[in-house]
Order: sequence, then structure tokens, then C-alpha cells
Amino acid sequence: MASFSMEDFVGHGALKELLPRLIEEGWDDVPTLKIMNAEDMDAVSMTQQQKDALEMRAYLHDRALLQYGDRLEASGRSLPQLLNLSTSDLSSQFGMKRGHVARFMDRTNACADPLPKSYMVSAQGGSHADKPSRTNSMYKSLSSANFRKMSVTRLSMRSTGSNDRSLEKTLSDLRIKDGHVFRGIVAAGPAEPRACGCVNAPPVTNQIAPYSAIENISVQKLAPEHKIAMERLVKIRTPPMKASELWQDKPAIFLCMRRPGCIMCRAEAYQLYSKKPIFDALGVQLFAVLHEHIESEVKDFWPRYWGGAVLYDPGMEFFKALGGGKLLKDKFLSGFLLNPIAIANYKRAKAIGVKQNFKGEGEIKGGLFMVGSGKSGIAYQFIERNFGDWAPLAEVVEICSQLQNHYLNQGEPSHEYE
Repeated sequence: MASFSMEDFVGHGALKELLPRLIEEGWDDVPTLKIMNAEDMDAVSMTQQQKDALEMRAYLHDRALLQYGDRLEASGRSLPQLLNLSTSDLSSQFGMKRGHVARFMDRTNACADPLPKSYMVSAQGGSHADKPSRTNSMYKSLSSANFRKMSVTRLSMRSTGSNDRSLEKTLSDLRIKDGHVFRGIVAAGPAEPRACGCVNAPPVTNQIAPYSAIENISVQKLAPEHKIAMERLVKIRTPPMKASELWQDKPAIFLCMRRPGCIMCRAEAYQLYSKKPIFDALGVQLFAVLHEHIESEVKDFWPRYWGGAVLYDPGMEFFKALGGGKLLKDKFLSGFLLNPIAIANYKRAKAIGVKQNFKGEGEIKGGLFMVGSGKSGIAYQFIERNFGDWAPLAEVVEICSQLQNHYLNQGEPSHEYE
């Protein structure tokens, strides 16, 4: 099970009693909580039992196995000790399914940043001193109370400590190779012929959408950014609003989803929101956009696979803008069954371990917009050419970084991207 609900993440174990303190200190969403390091844990007076619980639950969350959190924690074993158990022990003692056992034991699982090679478990299970630092993983190195509260302005200042260096290292790890030219619109997969060349991929526009195409879009907020005890707020109907109000003061990413029950859409949303601390530090907001409102689908999607705000675009204007003024559609037969790229995308998403359903319209392609603050326009646009294409994370982070640097150098938003 994957979930960005704080209640699901902490379960009924040792972390539950610490929730009020965590919320008070600003550790109030799952991606941020997962980047706590040893210093941060000491600052909130975590016991060793609670530290072990956080390490284990973060590992399970990366592999979409949270449903085993309470049982594993109740065993009293640390994560290294659990990883040292045999597959038969995990199955018999904790009721773990065979496929889940394989995912649990695979420390390079595609669901998450892999554990470093130095993460070795001794035959005796190891001691706490044998455990790796929680700062070893790629984005866990971002952790610290100062980084968590860092504003865009503070982030731009000269490096004054390990927090700034950690962010620089993370961006360096994610940054694409020198010499790449951002085209504004990027299709993750090539437009390869399908069915032995009998079927061609649908054409996509090669021009970035003008700002006027999204400026006056009317949207309705279906769910807010998730914080603890917020589940019921999804039932509150909010009045329509202009989408431009959302990026008036801060840049924003809009993930336009083909269907919230689609396994590939859920996996993309899950991966993107998992990197929320990086986008927080860069001053970029995250929104998911749906083109149809099925209340049960929203409740199943949020906050399990996406903890950010969810918007409803009744006129499908964001989706039309992605297609150059018209909806980009594809058929299940030609777009999926006869498309090897889409099938590969499906297998990639399935490896993450999310569930799926087939409710709702699934032929309208989605994508992603990154919009600068004010009226500076669309900085980046990604089109889902093949079912399940994801916007490359390195590219998204790089554009966010460029946006931030541009605003800091200019002092105020410009119209560069119009």
C-alpha cells in the first residue's frame, strides 16, 4: 500500500504519540517527514524505538508496503534485522505475500531511491551503530529543520552550512547533462510506428502553449494540500476560481492527469509528489488537474497517491492547451495494446506496486505544465505522447532551478516565456 496520509504512514506504532510534536515543528506531511536526519530526530526528542520506526516506515513507503508497518514494528526488530530474515520467515511471521517479500528484500526497488551499497546487514542483524545515516539517500540528504523552512530567498544566498550544500548536491545529481537544449515541449517517448508500421502515433504540437491559453482557465479545488486530519475536507465544494490566481505569487507545476484510477497516472503522481521537499525548497507549488470529477475516484487518489491540492478543470482547457488547442486522444487498441512504449510504461508503473481501476474516461492524454509566477508565462510543457509517458524529473527540477535563478537575478517576474 502507498499513501501520503500521515495517519497511514505512522500507523498505530511508536510514532503516533509523537504526531502533535511533529506537526508543531513543521514535519506535517509524509515526504518532509521522510527526510528527517539524526539531528532532526534528536531535536524532537525521538526515542530509539521511534527512530527505528521512522526508518522502517520510510523504507516500506518507498516500496508501497505500508500495510505491513504495524506488524513489522510490533515485532520489535529494526530494519536491518528484518532485512536479514529469510523469505519464509517474512511470509509466515508477518503474512507477507511472495511478491511483496521480493519487493521488500530488493534494496534497489524501482519504487524508491535505492539504499547505498554500504547498507550491509550482519548475520546477527547488526547494531544501531551499523546502520547507515539517513542522509545517504539522494533526496534524504536534503534533510534539516533549516532546509525544511527555507524560503526561495534564503536558498539563493551563499552557502552557509551543510543544508545548502546538500541541496546543491541533490540538484547536481538530478540535473541533466550540459548541452541539452530545453524545447519547452518534450515527449518522453518517441513517435514510433505501431503494429509493424500499420498505425502511426498521433501528432503532437511542437510549439509551447501561449500564456493566453491558460490565463483565464476556470478550475475548482476538489482537495487541499494534505495535512493530518484533512480527509473530510475533500467533501467541501469550493467555488470556481481563475487558475492564474494559483501562480500569482509563486511558480506552480500542474500535473494534468488522464485518469486518477490509471496505474500509470497514479505512479507518476506518486513519484512526483515524493520529491515535494525539493520543490518546496525551490519555491514551486504542486497541483494535480483532473478533467472529470468522480468523487469516489478523488477520495481513492488523494492523499494515497498524491498529497497536494487536486483541481477540477471542467472545460478541459489545460488538456486542450497541451494539444495545441484541441484534446489529444488515443484509442486503447492502437495507443496501448499495439504500442510497445505504452506497454513498457505500464510495466514500469506496475513495478511500483500501486493499484488501479478502470473508472472514468481514459483516452484524453495528459501532461505537465510549469508556470512562472505572475504573468511570466509557461516555462515548461510536457505532453503524454504515449500512454504513461512521464515528464523527466531531471528536466522538471532543472527548469524549476532556472526559474528561481531568473527571478532572483531579475528581482521580479518578467514576460520571458510568453
